[in-house]
Amino acid sequence: MSDFRQDFIRFAVSKNVLRFGEFKTRAGRLSPYFFNAGSFHDGESLLGLAQFYAKAILSAKIQFDMLFGPAYKGIPIVAGTAIALAQNGHNVPFCFNRKEAKDHGEGGALVGAPLKGRVLMVDDVISAGTSVRESVDLIRTNRATPCGLVIALDRMERGNGELSAVQEIKRKFELPVISIITLDDVLSYLQTREELVHNLLAVQKYRQIYGVNANAA
Repeated sequence: MSDFRQDFIRFAVSKNVLRFGEFKTRAGRLSPYFFNAGSFHDGESLLGLAQFYAKAILSAKIQFDMLFGPAYKGIPIVAGTAIALAQNGHNVPFCFNRKEAKDHGEGGALVGAPLKGRVLMVDDVISAGTSVRESVDLIRTNRATPCGLVIALDRMERGNGELSAVQEIKRKFELPVISIITLDDVLSYLQTREELVHNLLAVQKYRQIYGVNANAA
């Protein structure tokens, strides 16, 4: 696990974004951990989050022309990531969408730079993958090309079938999905933290029951 991944987990735990205990998921599963990117809700937290997105993007060496963030959680993430990339010498345009098209002023469903070229999507996590499908359709409708997706956490967890939401996106759209951290990174982190190691067995058990093969696609 590279240093920025370890640093991101420490950062998420310190901001109470990554928590351990017992939490009920949308699927009705009892999860031993919970990740809520919405808790990066002050300037310092958002700055730190954006810097980690930028590090993940630059580390992946993916080729792209602009960023797109789906409403609503993707909006602050895409703006912050564009700023963090600019601080690292990579100034790129960004865009986000409205849930409902505006019928006055500049109008339309998009805010920011025009969608064109290779578009890298940024979001927090993938659950059902609905926002990704909508984003891909929107990008293609504007005659641009979706070239990848960046998320904070890959839960590596099965959906209704044998694949995770991330694996389904990779297979359906043939797009790379970059995550700052994965559940396996969280497990590695727990093994090194004496004050959290009591959560390790529960997360390992959850991974065994609901986890996917990391190499499947």
